[in-house]
Amino acid sequence: MNVEPPGYFITFTVYGTFLQGDARWWRSRENGVQPPQPLLQQWHRDRLNHKVILLDQLQRDAVEAEAERLAVFRHWKLWCVSARSNHVHVVLSANASSGRKIRDQIKANCTRVLRQKWPVFVDRPVWTVGGDWKCISEEDELEQVIVYVREAQDRKGRDCW
Repeated sequence: MNVEPPGYFITFTVYGTFLQGDARWWRSRENGVQPPQPLLQQWHRDRLNHKVILLDQLQRDAVEAEAERLAVFRHWKLWCVSARSNHVHVVLSANASSGRKIRDQIKANCTRVLRQKWPVFVDRPVWTVGGDWKCISEEDELEQVIVYVREAQDRKGRDCW
């Protein structure tokens, strides 16, 4: 029996803002969550090919509007979206789609919008490669994630670096 998850929690970051070794902890593909490693973080920062560009309020609004437009177009149920200066959270439900595919479609469409409206994003990466997506399997977990995206991340100071 193939059961669709109630939702997906998708997160992706602005290019250069959450590097391996980050002081806020970081995620290794092989080993999961890792403690801060300042030398590793500096090593990656020294090798960035482009300047870090944080999203201003107009750019954040454009990202959120595009995620909403895409959700309507794809017939996804968008529970919430929050574009921050250095990352984006999206919580949605979608039938017959993988979290990775949804994440990549949102990132691609938001990139297109940012490049059309702000030339500074042309010919450079906007986002970090990849990003996170998590299947939300329980209704109460979906509720908790929605509250986090709408309210709790402000209390954690996740926009500063």
